[in-house]
Amino acid sequence: MSLANLPLPRLRHGHWLDTARRLAPGLLLCAAIAWLASGLAALPWFGSHGLSALTVAIVIGMLVGNTVYGAVQAPAAAGVGLSKQQLLRLGIILYGLRLTFQEIAAVGLAGVLTDALMLISTFVLAQWLGRRWLGLDARTSMLVGAGSAICGAAAVLATAPVAKARADDVAVAIATVVVFGTVGTFLYPVLYQWLAPSLQMTEAGYGLWVGSTVHEVAQVVAAGGAVSSSAADTAVVAKMVRVMMLAPFLIALSLWLARRPGSAAAVRQPAAGGAVQARQITIPWFALGFVAVAGIHSLGIIPAQALAIGVQWDNALLTMAMAGLGLTTHVRAVRAAGIKPLLLGLVLFVWLVLGGLAVNTWL
Repeated sequence: MSLANLPLPRLRHGHWLDTARRLAPGLLLCAAIAWLASGLAALPWFGSHGLSALTVAIVIGMLVGNTVYGAVQAPAAAGVGLSKQQLLRLGIILYGLRLTFQEIAAVGLAGVLTDALMLISTFVLAQWLGRRWLGLDARTSMLVGAGSAICGAAAVLATAPVAKARADDVAVAIATVVVFGTVGTFLYPVLYQWLAPSLQMTEAGYGLWVGSTVHEVAQVVAAGGAVSSSAADTAVVAKMVRVMMLAPFLIALSLWLARRPGSAAAVRQPAAGGAVQARQITIPWFALGFVAVAGIHSLGIIPAQALAIGVQWDNALLTMAMAGLGLTTHVRAVRAAGIKPLLLGLVLFVWLVLGGLAVNTWL
């Protein structure tokens, strides 16, 4: 057979076309929901309530997923699955374009310690309270804890692959952190007006308190901006430091899950021939990519226009991931989770408000 008659180029071309046809319906559906969510989130009402495009996208996705999605689920499933898995990981990597290492230095050692203390204490409290007192499964406790401790829905999405969580677990956790994050958007400015005179709290101190404890980035902007633009700036920087901690948190969580007695990663199983081998630890490579991108951004070598485009693409990818998640979430599963996740979220919220105030005042 001559080289001209080899079928490989034709098959490879056909393979790509088949893959594109298989993924297109679901990707287009997620993109349409993401576009609608982004447009709604840009309206003043949504911005004033701290509701980001990510939050709106999962709500729209759940509405569609529990009504008309069944009619197109078969052709759309592959693209929807790609959106909530691979596009999610890529979105987390590009999230590094939003912050630099210089921003960490700007908040000082006290700010970094405050963020670290609140992250660790909130997540540990979620595991202890969720598992031991509320009887929640480990996945839900981890997701609610991560979302409350770090950056809301984005942290829940990033933690889900490490925790081996199901779409229903993720939806429950996101709903929980969105509820209490939204409450915090309105509560923090009121508490500032009440507590500032007695605690001699400055606008900068208020910004650090908000940035180290409020769930979502959009909610931090709204809560900080309700007091002043300088408070909002400080709050966003403190929040970005928390976001930067997402990567080491995911790596530490993966190692903890691998070494925990009885965990899948810790079980040693007989291999072929009777040898014993340990299962491989799940390493969240996308978290390392997130740090790498943030490091490149810190060098200041990315042109401003390219940076703006990258952030826009990141918004689009994460919003599509949320749309895909919403499409595959059934209301009956969220309802079946009951009130316990909300109770966990409530206790964590109280801790973030009061414990965060105490830690910020102390440091």
